[in-house]
Amino acid sequence: MTSQTREPATEHYREPNTLRRLIRTYSGQLGILGVFISLWVIFILAAPRTFLAPNIYSAFMTSIPFFALMAIPLTIVVIAKEIDLSFPSIMAMGMVAFSFVYNHTAFIANDNIQVLLAILGALATGALIGTLNGLIIVRVGIPSLVVTIGTQFFWRGAVLVLTQGANFSLSYIFNTVFYKALVGKIGPYLPMQMIWLIVVAILGWVLMNRHRFGTHVYLIGDNINSAELMGVNTGRVRVQVFMLIGLVAAFAGVIASFYVAYFWPSLGEGYLLSTLASVFLGGTSVFGGTGTILGTFLGAFIIGAIEAATVAVGLTGFWTQLIYGFIIVLSVIMHTYLRRRAD
Repeated sequence: MTSQTREPATEHYREPNTLRRLIRTYSGQLGILGVFISLWVIFILAAPRTFLAPNIYSAFMTSIPFFALMAIPLTIVVIAKEIDLSFPSIMAMGMVAFSFVYNHTAFIANDNIQVLLAILGALATGALIGTLNGLIIVRVGIPSLVVTIGTQFFWRGAVLVLTQGANFSLSYIFNTVFYKALVGKIGPYLPMQMIWLIVVAILGWVLMNRHRFGTHVYLIGDNINSAELMGVNTGRVRVQVFMLIGLVAAFAGVIASFYVAYFWPSLGEGYLLSTLASVFLGGTSVFGGTGTILGTFLGAFIIGAIEAATVAVGLTGFWTQLIYGFIIVLSVIMHTYLRRRAD
């Protein structure tokens, strides 16, 4: 009798503790999810004709993946207490490699194989540039902010030199399976770039939450000295995170260029601010050690919707950058405050 009367009491005390532990564990995800839902309700109330129409969501799923793809690996970089500002130039440099490989494989006389090899060339170029960034940062000991500002200008200059500032058509991709696979549509509303964003986000989540690589990244961002004492090869992991963003940036460049079937040497120049804003709005701390893939995913859609919302409520598009900048500054202030409270 005694044991039967005590057992429910034990369960009664465990449940709130378990709930509290879950809330504490997933507080970041729950917070950004709450912000996402609240803002979307505000958008709908402020502009119901715009945000209750299915076409606006098709437009979001078409355009947002171009920068949201890069926001996923950039989140990993920032969690590791680093930064990368060179990814817009890597987008363009990947497409220069794409064009080079395609033009030098004309003897194959098969568009599908040529385009496949060109895509692989673009991805390899992006991964190589990212690896070079990481090696300079780790081996030479220069802060990532300084290195990636320099490489941003360097690779953009390389794009201009190699192309002589000329743009070129990619109309030959229409005859290949890769056009529909990368930027086609499933039904009338779901574009393939959205599917690829979901795939990259899932892979990023698995990498950060179900693989030791993610554990090492969080450890490095929290305290690199402690990570080294625990046996983590911090140099290798840091190089890998830069390689990862280089790879995905090149992939995003391929998708963005395929969508318009054209290449401009300025490819990627308009994505820096929106990508950074997505990462910081999503709850990733600029001080490292804190951040989630889900938060960045939701943050990207908030950032992508802000421009449509400002225009829909009657403001000019000039307000967009002001709001982006305000979001980044507010996010940094918030994380600084929370970090001081935790210390």
